[in-house]
Amino acid sequence: MTSYAAIGKAVREMGGGSRDYDQASREEERALLAICAYPAVREVDRLAKAGYLLEIEARGELDLPEHMQALLRSTMSKA
Repeated sequence: MTSYAAIGKAVREMGGGSRDYDQASREEERALLAICAYPAVREVDRLAKAGYLLEIEARGELDLPEHMQALLRSTMSKA
């Protein structure tokens, strides 16, 4: 909820309306999907990714089938 409130506040401060809020929300969703899809190789990267996604999931934001598909694909070996 804090993230959404911050996005809404930033959009209002810039003089934007609901269309701008929707655009910001879509950009946030694309960023989350990119994080899910990122194939973290080094242990430090895997831990950072897992920790961040656990926080997101605890807020109920990791709920789309696309998130899970991207996460699973990111763990598959390219070799």
